[in-house]
Amino acid sequence: MNLAAKLRKRADEGRPVRVGLIGAGKFGTMFLSQVRTTPGLHLYGIADLSPDRARAALTAAGWDAEAAIVPGFDKARGSGGVALTDDPEALIRADGLDVVIDATGNPAAGIRHALLAAENGRHIVMVNVEADVLAGPYLAQKFVRAGLVYSMAYGDQPALVCEMVDWARTCGFRVVAAGKGTKYLPAYHASTPDTVWDHYGLDSERARLAGMNPQMFNSFLDGTKSAIEMAAIANGTGLKAPRDGLTFPPAGARELASVLRPKADGGVLDGPGMVEVVSSLKRDGSNVPDDLRWGVYVVFEPEGPGAAGDYARRCFGEYGVSTDPEGRVAALWRPSHLIGLELGVSVASAALRGEPTGCPTGFRGDVASCAKTALVAGDTLDGEGGRTVWGKLMPAEDSLAQGALPIGLAHGVRLKRSVAEGAILTWDDVEAPDSEAFKVRREMEAAFRPG
Repeated sequence: MNLAAKLRKRADEGRPVRVGLIGAGKFGTMFLSQVRTTPGLHLYGIADLSPDRARAALTAAGWDAEAAIVPGFDKARGSGGVALTDDPEALIRADGLDVVIDATGNPAAGIRHALLAAENGRHIVMVNVEADVLAGPYLAQKFVRAGLVYSMAYGDQPALVCEMVDWARTCGFRVVAAGKGTKYLPAYHASTPDTVWDHYGLDSERARLAGMNPQMFNSFLDGTKSAIEMAAIANGTGLKAPRDGLTFPPAGARELASVLRPKADGGVLDGPGMVEVVSSLKRDGSNVPDDLRWGVYVVFEPEGPGAAGDYARRCFGEYGVSTDPEGRVAALWRPSHLIGLELGVSVASAALRGEPTGCPTGFRGDVASCAKTALVAGDTLDGEGGRTVWGKLMPAEDSLAQGALPIGLAHGVRLKRSVAEGAILTWDDVEAPDSEAFKVRREMEAAFRPG
């Protein structure tokens, strides 16, 4: 790693990397707390629908907001101050900007911002994994053609897992499985914003006073966010999505190598090279010892047959690496991730190395809309984390064959016909939205459809 040295050089030369942040929510605020103390990075501007919220985010992250905020992008470029705007397009087009961060969480907005960034010669760090899974493979190709970087966000699980997969392959290992941990029970798929706080053990009024969005938190609980993140990893690494969706096996960190191996070898996977999420809860609701709820992992094995593979396996034992009972498959993990506090790694890598910290290289995993309950013609879908649908991971080829409705476009659309509980919704079930995101998604499907 030499990014810190490269950033320091840019700081010494008076040429900091100029960063524009779109979205001053939790992830964005975490980045604000660290960009302030990172030599070589300059926060050029923040775009948020509420400039007051952006101002509050700066203050919460330790800035003297009144001293830092300047009127207009010219002042921000010349004085080192920070410009605020409610117009993301103005920020993207601002003269001198190097890197755009989209931390909105809105897939349609993320697609729009990415297209504008590519058009205006800006690298983009896509915190917005919803947009990445909806159209990331298509967007990434546009950035490659423009000679720019389209990057996943370091600190979030997909980029961290992509890094671990790359590490394993660089070492000559074969990746058996990779993914993250979460809190999961099968009943959570039916959870709604009305019931979510019961599962978290929170009082709804306390959650409201804390500014916690029930639909967003429900996406983490009902399996949708896990599916989105695993689809991003599949698209970025070439690992496969399970054909019947994530199974969320209960597993502690020391059990990863035993549980996350093919069924033929005593594990739970359909085959090697899969993404999967492990649960911190057993199916009876009790806690898994040594759980990985906040962490990420990679399971791997030596590629070489015979003596070469046997030697590497002996080394696993000699150096205390966690393995399956036979010592054939090993696991490494990271017990936690720091979200936006680590985001500067992506910004620096894009601007100084011209490399992403994870990027879609194909359309391999998709997240389809699955009915939480029986739906009838005329119902309006409320999207990720809502009352009507949850997101189910599936191979992209299966999604394309079924004409599945992606979860990223399942908000605010009306049903043309009734759908049974548990059914995968299709394009034929809904009135197609007239939006840029819809058109981009359909273009991507056409581009990546087999044959």
